[in-house]
Amino acid sequence: MLLLAGLCWLPAELFAQASFEQKTIGVGNIGVNLTTVGTIGRPNVRNDPSGAPSMEYPINSGIEHLFEAGLWIGARVEGQTQVSTVAQDASSGYSTGAAGFEFSAEVGSAIRQRSTLTNSEFFAFDGVSHQDMVIDFSDKNIVIPGTSIIISDHLQPLGAQVHMETYAWNYSFADFFVLLNYTITNESVKTWDSVYLGMWQDLVVRNVNVATDFGSAFFSQGGYGYEDSCLANYAFDNDGDPGFTDSYGAVQFLGIEWRDLFIHPSNAAGVIAAGYPEPKVLSNFWIFNSTGAPPYNAPADDVQAYEKLKRGLNFADPDLPGFLANPSTTGGLTNLISAGPLESVEPGESFNVVFALVAAKQNAVPGSVGLARDTREAREELVDHLGWAKRTYNGEDLNGNGVLDAGEDLDSDGDLDRYILPEPPATPKVKILPTGNRIDVYWDNAAESSIDPISQKLDFEGYRVYRSQPGDDLGLNLLAEANLAGQWDKPGNAVGFNNGLEAVRLPEPVQFEGDSVLYHYKYTFEGVLNGWQYLVIVTSFDEGDEALRIESLESSFVENAFRVFPGVGAIDFEQSDLDPGVYPNPYSLSAAWDGSTARTRKIIFYNLPDEAEIRVYTLGGDLVASLDHDAATYDGSDIAWFSNFAGEADKRVFSGGEHAWDVLSESEQTITQGLYLFTVKDLRSGKVRQGKFAVLR
Repeated sequence: MLLLAGLCWLPAELFAQASFEQKTIGVGNIGVNLTTVGTIGRPNVRNDPSGAPSMEYPINSGIEHLFEAGLWIGARVEGQTQVSTVAQDASSGYSTGAAGFEFSAEVGSAIRQRSTLTNSEFFAFDGVSHQDMVIDFSDKNIVIPGTSIIISDHLQPLGAQVHMETYAWNYSFADFFVLLNYTITNESVKTWDSVYLGMWQDLVVRNVNVATDFGSAFFSQGGYGYEDSCLANYAFDNDGDPGFTDSYGAVQFLGIEWRDLFIHPSNAAGVIAAGYPEPKVLSNFWIFNSTGAPPYNAPADDVQAYEKLKRGLNFADPDLPGFLANPSTTGGLTNLISAGPLESVEPGESFNVVFALVAAKQNAVPGSVGLARDTREAREELVDHLGWAKRTYNGEDLNGNGVLDAGEDLDSDGDLDRYILPEPPATPKVKILPTGNRIDVYWDNAAESSIDPISQKLDFEGYRVYRSQPGDDLGLNLLAEANLAGQWDKPGNAVGFNNGLEAVRLPEPVQFEGDSVLYHYKYTFEGVLNGWQYLVIVTSFDEGDEALRIESLESSFVENAFRVFPGVGAIDFEQSDLDPGVYPNPYSLSAAWDGSTARTRKIIFYNLPDEAEIRVYTLGGDLVASLDHDAATYDGSDIAWFSNFAGEADKRVFSGGEHAWDVLSESEQTITQGLYLFTVKDLRSGKVRQGKFAVLR
């Protein structure tokens, strides 16, 4: 990957000592890359779309929203202006010792994980969210720890130690944001005055699965804006990948806690009454790496960077909030959202600042381009999602003033608790059994015992089952295509259909071999097409709480999103007269379920034993391809079609008696049209059967 490639010129002993690690947040419907040096995003995503996401939403869609991002800290120190930056405009992103990347991790530092999910390997009692990432880094070093590499233009560090925690959830109403919680300590011997905090980001919204342009042209299709009501900078795709990137990526300021004060415009009166400057939130955009005239120039030094932090370009007209990528450049715009000032931060003093990464669908008018895509109506879901991020950060602070007012102490502990979400019922445990033209879906009843932590009620209401249609997967956003197939909920209230649960309740719960779960419910999809992909989701939902202004909440879509492939089950050649076969037969090299390249094709072998060897030959007897089939472990990972269109391997469900082939030879060459022979050997009995199929252009 590019991020590691930037280190490859180091001597081997220095490479081993330099501490650089990256991990992906992926518990919800947004995937975000983090590093031990504090950078956010994966700059090489445009050249390596098959790698980890940068800021992908929806997950597995290929729609990315970020090149790179990082924290900025600016202050006046003994009359001098100093700014330390985690990341800055750089065409290749992070590289060791490069200017603008002024924070480093100590040798041996690693990204730690925690989770509040009891079934997670990272479960911890001090966890905050379903997936916490914990990282420590600082600007104190002028040489990369463990190396002799000097960090460029970083001879006067602030002496900032940063403890970063990120929080993400899988709930369907909160799986579209990640909170970034920074605790910053002045570990120098000097006072920081007039301190501003910022998040710099190069937001870019493109679909890396379909985009064909690279380099600066990749960034030239951007539209950008500032959502004043939620204090967020955002970006969208102007016209780069029409129909494939109808979404927003945003970075939102949530608040600063300093000396028992909440530094936020919503608490301006309280801050001023305490004798401190009025808190402001500033938005800036500039042409990437531009050396032109202000205000659209990239800052060339600490003085200019500090000016960006303290002086914004906030838009005056909320109906016309946006920019497009500057037409005089081949690249896009980069941006900064900042807040402050803190009057001073003394040596040894700490404070806290929180931002959010947020994504949402863009409800633009079909066919619109440019700023016409960015209307209030188009941003409706973005504003809703920004609102959920803010609500989660506020926690018990229901009015957002940073003070625990009467009636807000939900757990009666006397403290203002943040990062609190109402909880939907537990996600159902699901068992899916696909067979020929049929999908049986089973789930348990644990959700019915769920107690909401805020209302303290058993508020379970019902279940929903969703399913996509054949061919929806080629749209690259299968999760958005899943339609409600059925809903069953408790009768006698104003929520849901009031149709009861009896239609899907089993007479007696069932249990499957090797599975300790008791399944109480079952729903069957009849008449589905063998070999086609269906997304099947089972959720639970609650009745909400009108008194607490909590709407009905639904459990995670992502956690229970299974890619299901109906087909025949495994057979025993000793006991069955069924012969193996291929479909479609004949096969056209432009079949409807194929992708757009020669490496995203597939045909299906069926009527296979549990363990089998499949061999494909020309009529002349030359071996074309050899496939090993094991029904217990088969997940499609041996061909590219599933990697491109079928999500994570552990969420794919097959019938057992089928195996896909990408129609490529052993040397990965496209085969020619003609007639082919194949054999299937049952590895348990040794019996061999054969068949044939045709390939057409």
